[in-house]
Amino acid sequence: MILSVMLCFAGIMAGILSFAHLSAFERFSRSFAAAIMLLISTLFVLLAMAIYTGVTLSFLGKRFGDWRFSWSYILGWVAMVMTFFAGIFYMCAHRLYESRRVVGSH
Repeated sequence: MILSVMLCFAGIMAGILSFAHLSAFERFSRSFAAAIMLLISTLFVLLAMAIYTGVTLSFLGKRFGDWRFSWSYILGWVAMVMTFFAGIFYMCAHRLYESRRVVGSH
């Protein structure tokens, strides 16, 4: 989950910088990099939530009969879905920018 947070933060920063037109980064697509970082962050969240689910079920399921996941567990799954869609939207932004750049160069 820590790796996911770090990649998500880097993806958000790359996404914000994709709106700035800096001449030093002409060949480097920041929106594509942001999309890749957010999609990898999604995989890390999925991995962390799957491990947490398995460990919690095996530990608490055998010892206590009356227990349930709390709000933070649900928030983790919501974060995974939102991170996934943020990566998809940055990928769409990259494709839209690339198509406009190709049409504008002719």
